[in-house]
Amino acid sequence: MSDIPVSVTDDATAVFVEHRELMFGVVYNMLGSVADTEDVLQETWLSWTARTADSPLDGIANPRAYLVRIAVNHALARRAAIIRRQETYVGPWLPEPLVAVGEEAGADDPALRTESVSLAMLVVLESLTPLERAVFVLHEVFGYPHTEIAEIIDRSPAAVRQLGHRAREHVHARRPLYAAHPRVRREATERFVRAAVGGDLAALMEILAPDVTVWTDAGGKRKRAGLRPVHGRDKAVRLFDSFTRRGGAGEDGGSLDLRYRRVNGDDAAVLFQGEEPYAVLVLDLTPDGERVSGVYVVSNPDKLTHVRREGA
Repeated sequence: MSDIPVSVTDDATAVFVEHRELMFGVVYNMLGSVADTEDVLQETWLSWTARTADSPLDGIANPRAYLVRIAVNHALARRAAIIRRQETYVGPWLPEPLVAVGEEAGADDPALRTESVSLAMLVVLESLTPLERAVFVLHEVFGYPHTEIAEIIDRSPAAVRQLGHRAREHVHARRPLYAAHPRVRREATERFVRAAVGGDLAALMEILAPDVTVWTDAGGKRKRAGLRPVHGRDKAVRLFDSFTRRGGAGEDGGSLDLRYRRVNGDDAAVLFQGEEPYAVLVLDLTPDGERVSGVYVVSNPDKLTHVRREGA
């Protein structure tokens, strides 16, 4: 039996739970994986309880800062492991989508509570170094000042500002700063889905940008998934047309059911086969919101374990 007073462990647990949502958001945006984020939070909890077991909780001046520092450093270590996994990954790698249960999902849905950048932005963040990504997420997404970030990652404020500058330049060069209105995004998603599912090639040609790219992440676990991104409108139309000609069926020929969901804060589409998620489809739009510049399809079942059909 532990000699730690129950009040100390209760207080430590309460503080951790109070800041868990913040830590989840920071770590998820650093890693792009729900599963890895949960593992990092478990590691953070173990580090936190070990620290609070040896000294009273009031010995920590700023529990929030202390917890975020632990979580970020565990995430940086996990990031290296993820990069190694990506080197042997089959086909394109996309982030694990954060999917809300439905339009009427409650406040306890982490996909609604978590501060998260779009799936397309997470793809861009993959090209940053782990430290650049940590600084970008903390400063640009969560508003941490450079001086506080310096303490979190154990770097000088000048070094943090340089990391942030390089990250912003890289991100802004690859992704202009604009955000389509939710209504525009929803309408574009519905137009695209109608055209793709209905086999309306003329409508697809109209809504897809000439330089559109389609990424399909199946992790080698779907027979029909491509191993490389598809670039260009003509190739993209042929890809979706071939899927429609097969009847839009799932892996074993079963029918697919479409539901609209919020994915990383944006309107998107989710395909279900029975009660199981089959694929998440997210669109990236041109700055005017008129055409689709990118299509991200996540169908690796390992990345869909948190997707539920309830709320349809």
